[in-house]
Amino acid sequence: MGTTWRVLYAGHHVASDIRTIIEARLDAIVGEMSHWRPTSHLCRFNRAAPGEWVSLPSDFATVIDTSLRVASASDGAFDPAIGALVDLWGFGPPGPMPTPGDDAIAAACAVSGWRRLRWDPAGARLRQSGGLALDLSGIAKGFAADAVAGTLSTHGIEHALVEIGGELVGRGVQPSGEPWWVDLETPPGIALPPLRIALHGLAVATSGNYVRGAHSLDPRTRRPAANGVVSVSVVARTAMLADALATAMAVGYPGDQLAGMDVAARIIVGNDDGVTEILTPALHRMLSD
Repeated sequence: MGTTWRVLYAGHHVASDIRTIIEARLDAIVGEMSHWRPTSHLCRFNRAAPGEWVSLPSDFATVIDTSLRVASASDGAFDPAIGALVDLWGFGPPGPMPTPGDDAIAAACAVSGWRRLRWDPAGARLRQSGGLALDLSGIAKGFAADAVAGTLSTHGIEHALVEIGGELVGRGVQPSGEPWWVDLETPPGIALPPLRIALHGLAVATSGNYVRGAHSLDPRTRRPAANGVVSVSVVARTAMLADALATAMAVGYPGDQLAGMDVAARIIVGNDDGVTEILTPALHRMLSD
């Protein structure tokens, strides 16, 4: 999860007392869902014994519930349970690794995958099937942005723009009465006209390979995605959902597993012939409203 954050409200930067509250909220989220912090609830779940049911804190439970819904809707293009594969390919806490062989990939797959999870939403419990490692990096930043916006609201700040590591949430309006206007993130070196979105009760998240290199693993092929997608930006009601959907579309393109969800997205695809910008029908409708 990215630790950089930015909040604007009523035309001003965050006051020191609100800054302290936000930092405490974010630290609590990291303490639950970071796969880089060994003492986190997530890492404790990853170390749990086979067959053990682990009770999750409320934030963690919310993210798991949404993660499994998106995993099902995307036919596994988004998968919160591929931590072993992420580490094997050198994208996790162990750091860079040599390109794994087929046997190593098969061994990691044997203990990976969202279908091996058993989720009890009523009891907020998750079952460790044995050796399964969660990795929520494709959704946790979005949840954090939503959480900060919610924290501001509980302190009487209803009009704000929140950014956590590039994921944005807009609540209310600017002091001028205008919505919070943001340009969808365009990868460096790509010349596209700015695409401006009004974040009025909306959020936007971007997934791409241009920040940390080709780190997007396709859980279905068990290898880095090779579909030419440079970035995907999704606009949704929550940054958590936008974050997960952007991750799913980045590896699932050109599949249509999410077609039934009518996702508002911009997909940038690069190949030998140049760069193509694709806007989904839902985003077209949003821009024409």
